[in-house]
Amino acid sequence: MPWNMGPWELAIILVIVLLLFGAKRLPEMGKSLGTGIREFKKSLSAINEDDEKDKKEASSQIEDKKEA
Repeated sequence: MPWNMGPWELAIILVIVLLLFGAKRLPEMGKSLGTGIREFKKSLSAINEDDEKDKKEASSQIEDKKEA
């Protein structure tokens, strides 16, 4: 388990979260958290694609200068 948490500690944390937010709000929170993570991953992949595209353009410009 991460951070040296055992199953009992995890169960206690889950019970506290359930008591704080209630059973009706937990699915909504999970859905919004999943949507946020999905958008974050999508933006990271878009940034990586842009970086790769820029690198390819830069290398092609360098090759064009070498040929000229």
